[in-house]
Amino acid sequence: MDERADEKETARLEAFSDGVFAIAITLLVLELKVPKEVGSDEALANALAKEWPSYVAFLSSFATIGIMWMNHHRLFTHIRRTDHWLLVFNALLLLGVTAVPFPTGVLAAYWGHPGERVAAIVYSGLFVVTAILFNLLWRYASGGHRLLRKGASAAAVQAITRQYAFGPLLYLLCFGLAFVNVTASIAGTIGLAIFFALPPRSRPQL
Repeated sequence: MDERADEKETARLEAFSDGVFAIAITLLVLELKVPKEVGSDEALANALAKEWPSYVAFLSSFATIGIMWMNHHRLFTHIRRTDHWLLVFNALLLLGVTAVPFPTGVLAAYWGHPGERVAAIVYSGLFVVTAILFNLLWRYASGGHRLLRKGASAAAVQAITRQYAFGPLLYLLCFGLAFVNVTASIAGTIGLAIFFALPPRSRPQL
């Protein structure tokens, strides 16, 4: 298979993945509920204010899915070939992405109420799994430059591998925080979204 055919294969995979990311991030808005009919402007303002867990959960998940999409795009600037197992790992990653709206809805419904700890555990736990799946996809594709473009920089590949190694550990920390402090866990998740949104050269070294 020549390189032009390889690029066509990765293009199909990327296009499909982009569609899944787009649908998942769009579905998040369905968790923002319009308050039931109220009797005054003040009552509506209060009802909207009480929905703050939904707003925070939405923004956290929107940012996280957006960052996952950015990093997926970044990986496929290096990956040029596909095989069966890359497709499997990519499909598993997309499974995690499509699941994000569900724990987002659970967190929005239970944050500040009995059950919030379980909601935060489910929410942060999913991001631990997706971080692991990102690592599996990248390590499989980059191992021995198995599926990378010709002439891929070894230094760039190693830099991505080092950065990704911390992802599961950091999200695991947020998962652990969910058992003791829900707000700290969600704040950590938002912080990680901001961290991974930074250009690689601008990120603090871990």
